[in-house]
Amino acid sequence: MPLSDNEQKILLEIEKHLHESDPHLSKVGEATIYRQVMGSARWNVLGFLVGLGLMVGTLQIHFMLAFGGFLVMLLSALALERNMRLMGRAGVNQVASAFRAANPNIRRQRDGDSPRDGERSVDED
Repeated sequence: MPLSDNEQKILLEIEKHLHESDPHLSKVGEATIYRQVMGSARWNVLGFLVGLGLMVGTLQIHFMLAFGGFLVMLLSALALERNMRLMGRAGVNQVASAFRAANPNIRRQRDGDSPRDGERSVDED
């Protein structure tokens, strides 16, 4: 059930007051909400890459070893998908915006944007 306009105003006032009274406390929740999920996601990506290397590296030795690498990749990908679902759309957007803020040189091309002089479009590859 969505909040009414009055309830949203009250909530915004409470958040503003909290931020003014204790800015450190208001930032703690933002930093720790997705920390555990992102840590698991990093391990899942690492597991996927290890599985890929295992699969490619052992394909010439024996197909069952390569199949084991494939299973590591599959399980890592499924666990990563589960973590992204747990984080939800808001969490993924928050992580993406934090990544963009940390990497200002990366410019995302939108549909209506045209590349500037000297820049290549993402689709030109």
